[in-house]
Amino acid sequence: MPLKARLLRREVLPFVASFALLAVVALALDGVLHLLNLLWIGRWLGIPGTLLIIGSTAYSLRKRKLIRSGHPAQLLRWHELLAWLGSLLVLVHAGVHFNAILGWLAVWAMLINVGSGLTGKFLLDRSRRRLEEARQHMRARGLPEAELEEQLYWDSLTFDAVKQWRVVHFPITLAFAVLATAHIVAIFLFWGWR
Repeated sequence: MPLKARLLRREVLPFVASFALLAVVALALDGVLHLLNLLWIGRWLGIPGTLLIIGSTAYSLRKRKLIRSGHPAQLLRWHELLAWLGSLLVLVHAGVHFNAILGWLAVWAMLINVGSGLTGKFLLDRSRRRLEEARQHMRARGLPEAELEEQLYWDSLTFDAVKQWRVVHFPITLAFAVLATAHIVAIFLFWGWR
């Protein structure tokens, strides 16, 4: 299989499919709610969606050693799943019913955050896989460990640089958190409490 086709199948399609699946499922659920005249359910899905997204931060807290419990690899899988499901519920909550700029900004920040997370996930996975393939190939050629590490030095540095994508992901997450919090505060301030 040509390199471009393999790259498309292994790298690009899973990323696009993850993002597209989020959009398609959100649209389908929103459509079902409209069809069944259950729009009120969508209004309340923002709460469990937000709670799922907050729950997904356990991985980040563990990684920064703010909590000690949990296995990082398992927490990463939960982070990805909970963030995706939470984003799905928030998208259904958003539907097409926003009439305030703050809500739309929060949704766009969330989508950019999801895109950033997926990009990091697939870039890290690809970099890790390529580094390991190169290491296995050189071992198969019989290179001594010292020479192998020397030849992989630049690849290792590149992998370490790719791992720093979190430097970009964190401010995007922070922007989303600020906008989502502002949206929630605005809801409480302008809710018709009677």
